[in-house]
This record gives sequence, C-alpha cells and structure tokens, in this order.
Amino acid sequence: MSFKKPFRAAPVKLGSHYRRKQRGRDQKSAIKVLGAAVAAGAIMGVGSIALSEDGRVRMVSAVKPVAVWAGMARARKPQAGDFWSGCDDARAAGTAPIYSNEPGYRESMDGDGDGIACEPYR
Repeated sequence: MSFKKPFRAAPVKLGSHYRRKQRGRDQKSAIKVLGAAVAAGAIMGVGSIALSEDGRVRMVSAVKPVAVWAGMARARKPQAGDFWSGCDDARAAGTAPIYSNEPGYRESMDGDGDGIACEPYR
C-alpha cells in the first residue's frame, strides 16, 4: 500500500498582460453575440410588419399565430353584435382584450375601470 499523494499541478497565474488580452477577447465575443442578436431581432421585426391599404401597421399572417399565442395580438377583432357572458368567453373567442370604443365592451367586464376589458393575465 502506497501513501504517496497523487500529482496535482499547481495553477499558473497569468500575468497582467495576458489577463488584459483575454478580457479584450471576451468583450469582443460578447459584442459579436449581442450584435448578432440585435440584427436578427431587427430583421425579424421588420419582416413581421407590413402596411395595410389605409397606411396603418398590420401583422403579416405568418407571424400572427405566434403573436396570438404569446398574447401580443388578438385572433379576431370584436364584431358588431358580439356579446359575451364573461371574459373567459371573450378569450375563448379570441377577441380579448376589448377596448371601450369597440363593440362588446361592458363596464362590468372591466375590473380596474381603465377602459380595457378582459386584459391578459400577468
């Protein structure tokens, strides 16, 4: 039986010059990653927006299902004559949130009184 300790190399501490060089490389790689993320976001954002005939911004149909799923857009606008017994029905129909100037809005569905009924859950 041997009581010899296993060999472990002592860590080498790099000099200040090498640490500075490594820090610079780390910063450059972080800038590259962030720049690529910003560029991809800008391309996707510009590609997902189009103008309608009246000049208002509308969502491209390929991006709309993702926006509806994320809660950033409605599946359909409220139509004249729409009536829901509560916000659960309005959300199931895909028309939530309902603003005060739209058909189907009722003050009883607006819990906080800000003019927006059936707001998304936070």
